[in-house]
Amino acid sequence: MSDEPGGSRGVYSIGAVARMLGISVATLRNWEERYGRVVPERSPGGHRLYSRDQVEQLRLVATRVSGGLSAADAHRLLAEADQGEQGAGEQGVSPRPRMLVLVADRDPVGADLSRFFLRREGYEVVVALTAGIAEERWLEGRPDLVIVELMISGGRGAELCRRLKRGDAGAVLAVSVLEGRDEALAAGADAFLRKPIDPFELVSTVDDLLAADTAARRGALEPR
Repeated sequence: MSDEPGGSRGVYSIGAVARMLGISVATLRNWEERYGRVVPERSPGGHRLYSRDQVEQLRLVATRVSGGLSAADAHRLLAEADQGEQGAGEQGVSPRPRMLVLVADRDPVGADLSRFFLRREGYEVVVALTAGIAEERWLEGRPDLVIVELMISGGRGAELCRRLKRGDAGAVLAVSVLEGRDEALAAGADAFLRKPIDPFELVSTVDDLLAADTAARRGALEPR
């Protein structure tokens, strides 16, 4: 799977996709079972993993349904559309808010590269080279997103993910040179990327996760 382009590789957990689109996990499962149009990859551990292309397809369906179209008709339109182009064309481009990203990576070169590409896109970035320092940085700055390398501090990345999530961390993106998707998702990570990471894929994934987390937190604050 590591040789597949970022657009077709399973990256996002079903929970992350539900937050991105503002729909329920049950709805995503129902659409998959009933229409069979957007079928996510299944990891060896049975986790659903959606690619970026599939997220855009589901975004198109969700937009049509929210506009009054039935789910069946929305999926029919999706089948007729040129995959990817219409979904991307309907999304407006808005200025990115300045957000803080914590990069927890044992490799200083890899951490510096991530910092470079994210800063170039307007993010503030802090780096931690051990799991312990990463927790300190998180407590100090409460970053909007944490990127966790699973092999940090001798393989403590998964435990770091769990501790951050228990501490009400926002979005968590796990990365590793090894195949660790199941371990990352089980630990609470919202998405997983295999190293070496394409810079565009890194920034796009961070954008998506932060947008989903912001929308979820805003919804939790709205009066019911």
